[in-house]
Amino acid sequence: MRAACIDIGSNTTRLLVAESDPRRPGALLEVAAHRAFVRLTAQERRHGVPAEKVQAIADAVAEQALAARAHRVEALRVVATAALREAPGRDALIDRLSAAAGVPVEVLSSEEEARLAFAGATATLPPGGGSVVVADVGGGSTELAVGTPGEGVRWWASLPIGSGALADAHLHDDPPSAAQLAAARADARAAVAAAGCPQADVAWAVGGSATSLRRLCGPQLSAASIDAALGRLAGRPAFEAALDLELHVERVRLLPAGLVLLAEIARAADCALQVGGGGLREGIVLDLLAELRYT
Repeated sequence: MRAACIDIGSNTTRLLVAESDPRRPGALLEVAAHRAFVRLTAQERRHGVPAEKVQAIADAVAEQALAARAHRVEALRVVATAALREAPGRDALIDRLSAAAGVPVEVLSSEEEARLAFAGATATLPPGGGSVVVADVGGGSTELAVGTPGEGVRWWASLPIGSGALADAHLHDDPPSAAQLAAARADARAAVAAAGCPQADVAWAVGGSATSLRRLCGPQLSAASIDAALGRLAGRPAFEAALDLELHVERVRLLPAGLVLLAEIARAADCALQVGGGGLREGIVLDLLAELRYT
């Protein structure tokens, strides 16, 4: 069986087509993946998405839905997160994107987003064991979930900042100045502290920022590797780093904010921070495959 998810976020619209891995329980075999970088700024999310951005997102969704069906998926779910959760004119925008997808677009609640990201990040971990915090850093918000693999989430929170929101608020120069990074760090620390994230044995970072950071820091985001990555990013213009890392230049502009936010989450949870191999999309595909098996 094969299923697909399209995730409409504040920074990217991403497709995952996958099927169950018969060799590893809970694991997925990726069939296809695609991403389109269409970033919605904090101002656009608050005051309305301009027509050209609506068209760009609709085009990305239509292309990705077509690609999913070309891979003969048995189920397709299209979801939107903080990008559209509170956007002005949300209903009309969702109708437009649903028409492009050929299926209804669902706007996930913060709680559902946190649950699914936790499920996707911990699916291949053995049941029981230590406490895990999953940090899903998006553009407009960050979902935190704490629980135990196999037992699910026991605590969650949604932070009203993400890599895009933090960058829009503080990182105005290219590259950002030390003072701007310090202001972003203070904002991130206050948001994480307000959420009251419990301590855990390990933290898993998922989402677009985390995936991109793997190229800078490797699979583990230690304090030293985060500081080194910030040094590399803050020492040159974004377009130079984008060429070196083979990433979209707008993604690179957001990476310092993502690094700062993840560093504060790891500090609050008082544990090592790993880059997760799965997240929201994987959690949704796992749910779809489970539904297919029982129907």
